[in-house]
Formats: sequence, C-alpha cells, structure tokens
Amino acid sequence: MIPKYKMKLQTTIKTIDKILAVKPDKIAFIMRHSERHFHEDARMEPFMGLTDNGKNKSMELGSTLKKHPDPQLFASSFGRCIETAYLLDKGYCNNHGKTDNTVELDIALTPFYINNIEKAIAMLVKSGTDIFLRSWFNKEIPEDIMLDPEKASQKILSFMKLKLQNLDNKKIGIFVSHDWNIFPIKEFHMGLKHEEWGNVGYLDSIFIYEKNGKYYLANHQKNAIEL
Repeated sequence: MIPKYKMKLQTTIKTIDKILAVKPDKIAFIMRHSERHFHEDARMEPFMGLTDNGKNKSMELGSTLKKHPDPQLFASSFGRCIETAYLLDKGYCNNHGKTDNTVELDIALTPFYINNIEKAIAMLVKSGTDIFLRSWFNKEIPEDIMLDPEKASQKILSFMKLKLQNLDNKKIGIFVSHDWNIFPIKEFHMGLKHEEWGNVGYLDSIFIYEKNGKYYLANHQKNAIEL
C-alpha cells in the first residue's frame, strides 16, 4: 500500500517569507524531497525518483524563491533528493537566471541511522510506521538495527549548524533529505511528537537561522526556539 502524504509546498513558501521577515543574518532549512514513486522491493529505495507532480512542485518551489538570498543546495545521495534539488535549482534559474550551483551530497542527509536495513524493514512491516517510530524514539530498538535517535538528530543538527555558519549571508541553504531525518529533530529538539503533529509531508521543512549571534529552529508548527 502506497503511503499518503500531503504536499507542503505552500506551507514552506509561507514559512520562508515569515522567517525572512525577521531579517536573519543567515538562514537554511532541511526539507523532505518532493512527491516520489514507491516500489515493493525495499532494495530499490535509493533509486526511487519523483512523480511528475513531484517534479513540477520542485520546480515551482524554486521559481517562487526570491532572487536574494539565492539557494545553495545540499542533498541526500538518494535519487529523489538529488532530483528535487536539481529541479528546484532549475525553477530558480528559469525565474532569476543561471546560477553556478552544484548539489553537494552529505551522509547526514541520508538514512545513516539505519544500521541493519533488513531487520529494520521487517520490524516496520510487522508493527506499522507509527509504532515503529515510537519504538525508535523510546530507544526500544537495538542500536545494531537503528542508531539512537537523539544521536541521529544531533548529527543532523550539527551538520545544519556547521553549514549555516559557513554559508555566505547572501545565500539560503537548502538541505534536501527524508522525512525520517526530520522526525527526530521535531521529537527531541522542538517538542513536536509524531502522534500529535502528524507526518512530514513532501517539501515539508524545518528552518535554522542565525540572528545577532544566536541560533534558532522553527517550522510552520512551531515559532522560533533558541538552540
């Protein structure tokens, strides 16, 4: 059965505008890839690309970005994330002119926290996604199967903060990743539990920004909190 996820394009656009309005010194965000194809064989996961709608929405997001700050792109090595980043850049270029962008890949944006894919999938199929995620967040899954979720979230946040610190203030960092990379940040750093706040939709995002030497996290469900 193909999971149902909402497209969060307009929500992300509005949140970008909301955060830019506070005039941050630097801004970046981690975003789930756009709408994707699914396959019954879990070994095909890294190769699943975007649907036509996913491609169109990726370009639409890029075309709605303001000319400044212009995007600097990072992505998971999974095909759908690279495709989202590439098409976002294409949409931006169609509206504002060519950039010198390349997409930088980083392991922190991949599902690096899965240590045994076969066992993890077997548990997921048996319990269902919601129960599996809660078991992970409660640290009930051995680390030889899934890395401690707090360690995982800290690695992702450390990556985001480092890239933000090194970002030109005329750029907006965009980290194209997966919903499971976003869930633990919401759970452990923003107080947004999965059962209460729902799934991470396509193009759904968490923002990190710097203002006056302080760092903040925010999304459409939570006002800025200091890191």
